Amino acid sequence: MRVVVADDERMVRTALRAILSAEDDLDVVGEAATGAEAVSVVRRLEPDVVLMDVRMPDVDGIRATEQLLRTMAAPPRIVVVTTFENDSYVYDALRAGAAGFLLKRSAAADLVQAVRLVARTDSLLYPAAVRALAAEHARSHRTTALRARLTDREADVLRLMAQGLANAEIATRLDIGAATVKSHVAAVLAKLGARDRTQAVIAAYESGFVTPG
Repeated sequence: MRVVVADDERMVRTALRAILSAEDDLDVVGEAATGAEAVSVVRRLEPDVVLMDVRMPDVDGIRATEQLLRTMAAPPRIVVVTTFENDSYVYDALRAGAAGFLLKRSAAADLVQAVRLVARTDSLLYPAAVRALAAEHARSHRTTALRARLTDREADVLRLMAQGLANAEIATRLDIGAATVKSHVAAVLAKLGARDRTQAVIAAYESGFVTPG
């Protein structure tokens, strides 16, 4: 799995590269020190996963994430790397479509596991924290309007997506085929105007359709 590391601190980039490169199945193919550089490097190298710092000069990680997800035909999974999990920057990055986030103080084993998870599945990282952030930053409650757009099965799928379940796990929980789940997910994204499942989950919490706990 090919990884790009974007952080304005050389020491952080060096540490992340050392941790990931020690694994046989992970290859750090590029680094970037600014958001603009990250966009350029990722477009050129087309990695599977990007570890993206949010607070960078020039273009921050949020704008870089938006640009990559909007302009690349097959964008990588982007994981925000941050110091504080309740940082408003993190929430904005998730709304932009990041697959989740990692704390810079995370153990090396957790970092490696997270990169493998997002590269191999459609799961979201740390859905519990995503739920808490969404509740904290919720701006409106349009539960009825959102629910009215979805079929009963689509509503079930969205609730399980909000728990962080991947398509295969949703299929098992609902006792339906994986291809059927994929179709339901696509329908949910289309009806909510969401680019990806992260944005759909954020919309579900912001609207009050699902609530933390």
